[in-house]
Amino acid sequence: MPQEHYFSASPGGEMVLKPLTVTLAGRPVEVVTAGGVFSPGGLDIGTQVLLSHVPPPAPGGDLLDLGCGWGPIALSLALESPRATVWAVDVNERSLELTRRNAEALGLTNLNAVRPEDVPAGARFTTIWSNPPIRVGKDELHGMLDRWLPRLDEGSDAWLVVSRNLGSDSLQRWLEGRYAPAMQVGRAATHKGFRVLRVRNRRGTTHPVDIVD
Repeated sequence: MPQEHYFSASPGGEMVLKPLTVTLAGRPVEVVTAGGVFSPGGLDIGTQVLLSHVPPPAPGGDLLDLGCGWGPIALSLALESPRATVWAVDVNERSLELTRRNAEALGLTNLNAVRPEDVPAGARFTTIWSNPPIRVGKDELHGMLDRWLPRLDEGSDAWLVVSRNLGSDSLQRWLEGRYAPAMQVGRAATHKGFRVLRVRNRRGTTHPVDIVD
């Protein structure tokens, strides 16, 4: 799929729902996808790698899925932590609509699928899970991470899955240069050509980015 489809706010063409059965939070669930979003055919390999290599999320607090697509990461967070508040963030309105539909079908009342500007400015996150949109380009990607990583709670972790062939190692170096020593950056896992990067906010920092919504 051309990348502009799932990076745009309003993908062209009619939304035709496609039912899928996928395994999330250790159990099969029924979801729907559609064209114009990331990986409409099912659970992509990068997301599979992320979900199989992260520890269980915190049982409470605010949890963030950055770039939610049709919702597999956010749905997993909400299923595993029913007392937490899950924020599924995307700029693609179709992605948000699909995530809302899937959450409702699964009876998940703790998931909010919203645009970035609709997340409360004071919210800080006990974890961030993300398969970030690497193909938007470095400037856009770095700006997105600068907006959200400083909103981690002190002692909390972000987990990012990135293909080795799409610059996971260079992204790790950028994160280290940008946020060390206040944040600890490391490679948590390597599997199927993907790296899972762990970013820990060990000082409760909001530096170097002022949070402005």
